[in-house]
Amino acid sequence: MPDLLLELRSEEIPARMQRKAAGDLKKAVTDALVDAGLTYDGAREYWTPRRLTLDIRGLTARSADIREEKKGPSVSAPQGAIDGFLRGAGLSSIDQAVVKTGPKKGDFYVAYIDKPGRAAEEIIAAVMPGIIRAFSWPTSMRSGYASMPKGSTYGGVEGKGMESLRWVRPLQSIVCTFGPEHDEVQVIPFEIDGIVASNITYGHRFHAPDAITVRRFDDYVTSLERAKVILDADRRKDMILHDARDIAFANGLDLVEDDGLLEEVSGLVEWPQVLLGTFEEDYLSIPAEIIRLTIKTNQKCFVVRPQGEADKLSNHFILISNIQATDGGKEIVHGNGKVVRARLSDALHFWKRDQGDLPDLDTLKASAAKFDLDLTKPLDQRMAKLDALNVTFHAKLGTQGERVARIRELAKVLAPLVGADAALVDRAVVLAKADLRTEAVGEFPELQGVMGRKYALLQGEDASVAAAIEDHWKPNGPSDRLPEDKVGLTVALADKLDTLVGFWAIDEKPTGSKDPYALRRAALGVVRMILEKGIRLPLAKVAKDADLLSFFHDRLKVYLRDQGARHDIIDAVLTPDADDLLMVARKAEALTAFITSEDGLNLLAGTKRATQLLAAEEKKGTVVADSVSADLLKLDAEKALFTAVSEATKAAVEAVSKEDFRAAMQALSTLRAPVDTFFEDVLVNDEDAAIRANRLALLKAIREATGTVADFSKITG
Repeated sequence: MPDLLLELRSEEIPARMQRKAAGDLKKAVTDALVDAGLTYDGAREYWTPRRLTLDIRGLTARSADIREEKKGPSVSAPQGAIDGFLRGAGLSSIDQAVVKTGPKKGDFYVAYIDKPGRAAEEIIAAVMPGIIRAFSWPTSMRSGYASMPKGSTYGGVEGKGMESLRWVRPLQSIVCTFGPEHDEVQVIPFEIDGIVASNITYGHRFHAPDAITVRRFDDYVTSLERAKVILDADRRKDMILHDARDIAFANGLDLVEDDGLLEEVSGLVEWPQVLLGTFEEDYLSIPAEIIRLTIKTNQKCFVVRPQGEADKLSNHFILISNIQATDGGKEIVHGNGKVVRARLSDALHFWKRDQGDLPDLDTLKASAAKFDLDLTKPLDQRMAKLDALNVTFHAKLGTQGERVARIRELAKVLAPLVGADAALVDRAVVLAKADLRTEAVGEFPELQGVMGRKYALLQGEDASVAAAIEDHWKPNGPSDRLPEDKVGLTVALADKLDTLVGFWAIDEKPTGSKDPYALRRAALGVVRMILEKGIRLPLAKVAKDADLLSFFHDRLKVYLRDQGARHDIIDAVLTPDADDLLMVARKAEALTAFITSEDGLNLLAGTKRATQLLAAEEKKGTVVADSVSADLLKLDAEKALFTAVSEATKAAVEAVSKEDFRAAMQALSTLRAPVDTFFEDVLVNDEDAAIRANRLALLKAIREATGTVADFSKITG
């Protein structure tokens, strides 16, 4: 079957947009082809800084013929309705329609419309212009002759004004070839604003600027590589990573790896060349985090460290060039080195200013008294200044100083629950935001907390306090590490809970995909700290809003599902007022183990039968008694079940009180046999109303026994 090759070549696409854009293009094209009646064996997207490419294999050569049935009006309908039906169905006479009979409509007209299949080439030419024109970029621009005002022409291209193509950067050429693997391919020459699809592309803009004629994907890739273009982004990443490791090792260094930077630089080059640069050792007096961010942010370069010295950087850096220079890259290294030195010079200035920039102490005494600050210590001074200057956190939630005061009070409640030293927690909270007033953090917001820890250690703070200052921002995502110790955990919890409670109080909640204050991330961070660190935190004490508690439940469900928990099991153990998330997670774990056993599956079936019978009676308005009368138990099976339920309930309640949910499930498993026997030997709907009511009460006792751990009715399996 034929294959389709599509390439959209443009000026440089920002690296951050490339991967998603290629994926979006694949989805748009394959969806359109399938909607038009074509099928395909496989599709893969590729991207470089200057092109998006699709390789679609095994595309059907033609869509299938279709016969559609179009229902029309009743045979007794007015002539106007019949005429409209004929126009819509493309019929010239009602004699071309068929009369059918339906139970509601009676006799009515039906038209059968035959739609012949279309050639894949015709479908591709029809759908591609619309896909390209409607393609969504975060930012885009108009370019080319077609962007001229309407009515004007140049070079044979008519101006379309605001109707001209918008693309991330000027679109320069389109390749679109189609054909079977071993035969000649054909070009599908659709046109967009004067750009006609062809079989011509171009390689590296400096090393191989001449036109390249391509046929199918395999020779396209080979031709591009000869023209100094590596099409596969993952291959470019692998080349960069291994060459960077090799050049570092050859110079007695280790590469400081950075996945985010690797992804970015692979999107900046088509022909990656790895080079080693250097800067003066004097700049190593700057904290390593500042050096790394300076070089990464401004020059997109990697830092390196001496082999075997994990906490120390070298005065070298690794840069990735897009040019294979004839001088071995000496001029490129020299130019990048000049810029790196200039940036590090600025960073050194920030670092020295932060150490020596002492505010007017007379203006800070009130803030110092409020937060128990020692104004002989630089970090305390910065916290005092942060409060004295009334630096705004949020217009409706007050200043950073006011926020620190709230977090401080909340941390007092949390410290004993986490088991942290209250004095160290209080000190860490007071200093946690102080580095916001440093120039290093002003230049690099990513250093929030990191710089605070360094300053705290410089002024002799306890190691746990210093670590908590850095870690109170964590975790910043599902894969980020948690705070190191209990002091850091307490401060991080207090910080995130204050954020959530505050924004809920002013009704600034996430809506749809919009979450400008990263509240979902904050809630997930709270969930992770509670579950992964085993913290017993009754959220109702701090999240007094029921809607906020529900928000935590949503994040808990996401977390547990990511850990492999079934959604129905989560629903079975999660009640609307559950505020001890650790207990919910442990119940889910125990329930998962239980219902995958034979006893659990059989008890689940029996319990569901009992709850369904009860639900049917309760729906009728039947009031089921809360207790079972032993005198009304007539059959051995119901007597045995009553005894088993009484004993299992007692054992399960005792186990739950000890939070031993596996033991509770084991106690409930003893109900399997008596429940099975009961439904085999006992008729619930006895003719005697009193016996019937008593047996319903026995079913209710089963439901309540299993309900000590979970709502079994919500389990689907």
